[in-house]
Amino acid sequence: MVDFSTHANYVKCHIPGSWYALRSQLSEALTKLPKVDRYVLTSTPAELGKFIVKEMQALTSAEIIVLDGGNAAWIQAGLELEKGPSHLASPPLDRYKRRYEGANVDPAAMQASLDWEFGLVEQLGKDGTHHFWVFKAPLLLLRIAPL
Repeated sequence: MVDFSTHANYVKCHIPGSWYALRSQLSEALTKLPKVDRYVLTSTPAELGKFIVKEMQALTSAEIIVLDGGNAAWIQAGLELEKGPSHLASPPLDRYKRRYEGANVDPAAMQASLDWEFGLVEQLGKDGTHHFWVFKAPLLLLRIAPL
């Protein structure tokens, strides 16, 4: 069973024994999946699995089946679920994280990073060696008329 849900959805709950994989990393994921005669594809939303069949068939001689209704059908049937990152065939790259998010970074270091980012425009304005032009947006005043 290969689950093409987002990593967050996979970790929240997935079919026991299913493997998490990213469609964009399918060929790499197949090297980590167990070698079997049949793969069953599932996902949240359910339709995603249908789009991956041909791509997967091009990469393996195993039979490819899509779980009708995907994870939602499994859950609706009241079948057992697993939680956590138990079988990852792909790294969790489907969500952007700021460089300090989810890490044990000192709050002062996070603030220093933000201060540096916010100060870039001013630095560019003072630096004559770059080829960027710093534009100042005109101040727009909106007048809201009463109804």
